[in-house]
Amino acid sequence: MEHVVTALFAVQALAGIVLLTGWWRHGRPVAPRVACHVALGTASLAVWIAFAATGSVLWGWLAFAGITVGNAVGDSLMVRRSRRMDGGGGGLWSDYGTALSRALRGRLPPWVTFHALFAGVVYFTCLGVCIGATVAA
Repeated sequence: MEHVVTALFAVQALAGIVLLTGWWRHGRPVAPRVACHVALGTASLAVWIAFAATGSVLWGWLAFAGITVGNAVGDSLMVRRSRRMDGGGGGLWSDYGTALSRALRGRLPPWVTFHALFAGVVYFTCLGVCIGATVAA
């Protein structure tokens, strides 16, 4: 099952590469928060590959911790983008709900929507594999 997560991670990374390429193509410098999100995702993928190669549960949980923080940074990027659309300012959870609603209703660009929603697929699959590997150990 860890190989399924590796494939899901790869799909998510590809979507991230498409988004990052779009930033560069439009001449935007990569913001520090975006760089942090990319670095956490890349490091988490590398650590997950170490888990898949060795079977060491520690590597799996370290990768999960990395994507937990990386997803939080990604969510903050999505909320900021949503706030720019209408001014936001209703509070963190309210604005997060608005951003998620926009993603679910297709009001964000398609690649942003895919990347944001697919993050949950990777996250919870990774969590399940980590729990399963821990129980099996």
